[in-house]
Amino acid sequence: MTVPAGHTVPFTVTFSPQIGGNSNGQVAFYSDASNSPVTVSLTGNGAVASHSVNLSWQASTSSVAGYNIYRGIQSSGPFAKLNSTIISGISFSDSTVQSGATYYYAATSVDDNNLESGHSNIAIATIP
Repeated sequence: MTVPAGHTVPFTVTFSPQIGGNSNGQVAFYSDASNSPVTVSLTGNGAVASHSVNLSWQASTSSVAGYNIYRGIQSSGPFAKLNSTIISGISFSDSTVQSGATYYYAATSVDDNNLESGHSNIAIATIP
């Protein structure tokens, strides 16, 4: 672009961090002037988006010790168990999700003899 002497042209710099933390950069303006290029230092602080999926379900009408939550990346599985111990309540938060992914969740109930039911209906979560 040609900018006549004594005129200004606005510009925008967009900062799109892929990781959190401080980042530094430069913008250089080239011209036919004797002091070309003129550089401007830039700094920014990026914050990585944090996502989670909050699941809840109705309590089993049977006597249960608790529940397990399973997650897969396809509706047909395979599914991996997310919790390390039986969940005693009727909710679970999965904070290990990644932006841009779609996840499929299923719950099972576990009785006092550690017998586990089949998977529940599948719940789907798409992470922005």
